Amino acid sequence: MTTLHNAPPGLARRILSSPPAGVLVLGFILLRMMGLNTDVMTSYAGEPLKSVQHIMALAIAGFAVYIGYAQFIKQRSVSELALPGMGRELGIGLLLGAGLYTVCELILMALGIYRINGLNPLSYMMPAIAMALSSSIFEELLFRGVLFRSVETWFGSWAALVVSSLVFGLTHLINPQGTIEGALFIAVEAGILLAAAFMLTRRLWLSIGFHMAWNYTQSAIFSGIVSGNDAQQGLIRSTMKGPDWLTGGSFGVESSVLALVVCTTTGIVMLVMATRRGKIVPPIWKRPA
Repeated sequence: MTTLHNAPPGLARRILSSPPAGVLVLGFILLRMMGLNTDVMTSYAGEPLKSVQHIMALAIAGFAVYIGYAQFIKQRSVSELALPGMGRELGIGLLLGAGLYTVCELILMALGIYRINGLNPLSYMMPAIAMALSSSIFEELLFRGVLFRSVETWFGSWAALVVSSLVFGLTHLINPQGTIEGALFIAVEAGILLAAAFMLTRRLWLSIGFHMAWNYTQSAIFSGIVSGNDAQQGLIRSTMKGPDWLTGGSFGVESSVLALVVCTTTGIVMLVMATRRGKIVPPIWKRPA
């Protein structure tokens, strides 16, 4: 009787399945697709429904590329995108994102800094849907799905948190009103929170939901500046006058002390929960043989 053995992977597959290659190859593909998203939103700026349709198609393609790379190149299951429990985690993320941003604005209202002048038609809430879908899905696939997981494979969860947070924050310097201060605030408040969401659940749905709702609430409801991008009119017509350390200045509320405290505190709570549940991966040299 002949016993069949799985053939060892070839050199090309071993190289492509390594963490650095994953960052370079899969990261490059996802970056290119993010560029296509920007082109779509620019091309269909006056047609929000078409923009959403195209972004959804690109998002499906992005998920397919990510899953295909994991299954055919790395030959692993894609547990971070497993469907069981997706609705619950995505829903919690949506509630957290919308809730935490609303808390920031309510504090600014109480201080007399954010003033509501009236309401725009509901149609003003449509254009931000494409932006929120694009940023949440592709940035979470790239920064948590690819970068965080790749660094964690060799250097553990804490190194992955630091690296992914810094890179995530610094990429916001390319936005029209990007600032060093804003990028560092994003690295701390959002980088820690989004990485903690992944560490706690070991899946991407919670971070995708938070990212999506935060950006959408900021733009579509409160007409705020999103991460140094140009402000767009949403549901609420408003004025904001106050010190930059509270308003975030030209970068938006994300560069304010309010967002820093609210989001970082939430991220730290999730990190503590992840640690207590044994979800922290040690560096490769500290793992049992």
